[in-house]
Amino acid sequence: MLDATLKLLGTTPLQQISIESIAREAGVGKATIYRWWNSKAAVVIEAFLHTHLSHTPMPRVGSPREALIRHIHLLIDEYSGWSGRVVAQVLAEGQGDPEVLREFRERFWYGRRAVVREVLEDARRLGEIRSDMDAELQMDMLYAPIYFRLLVRHLPLDKKFADTHCAAVMQMLVPPQAGTVAPPAQRRKTA
Repeated sequence: MLDATLKLLGTTPLQQISIESIAREAGVGKATIYRWWNSKAAVVIEAFLHTHLSHTPMPRVGSPREALIRHIHLLIDEYSGWSGRVVAQVLAEGQGDPEVLREFRERFWYGRRAVVREVLEDARRLGEIRSDMDAELQMDMLYAPIYFRLLVRHLPLDKKFADTHCAAVMQMLVPPQAGTVAPPAQRRKTA
């Protein structure tokens, strides 16, 4: 059923896909699909995950900072094609259907974010990136520009963007050097 869903997603916008069309493409009854998934969104997200995670692994070689950079490059490359179109459609459909966003967060977002957080915490612990900033904000800094370009499509998701984005965000995450002046928020805390 996942292969049938992937085939449909290659030619048909998500909004035009139904459980009936997935069942027809897979050669099964609707009841078979509902035995495994509770909605069209759940099937589509599962099909997306079926291919996406294998194409965008979190590298486990080199330093944690290098792993984050490599992962961002893989994600941008993946989102520049079919996978990005599917995610954009899921997120768009989720704006009118909170259940779709819930499925996306539970099946994809939270798990992927946990993997990224683990690597980010390693980088923080090793002093590769600053630890005086909220980790959730750091993850948003890494990924929000990618999703913004994915959804708005004002500029491409390409290697040039991957290179400049990684360089810029990693510069913002550089740990403050000893003896430098702390940001105003930190000066107030210590004063």
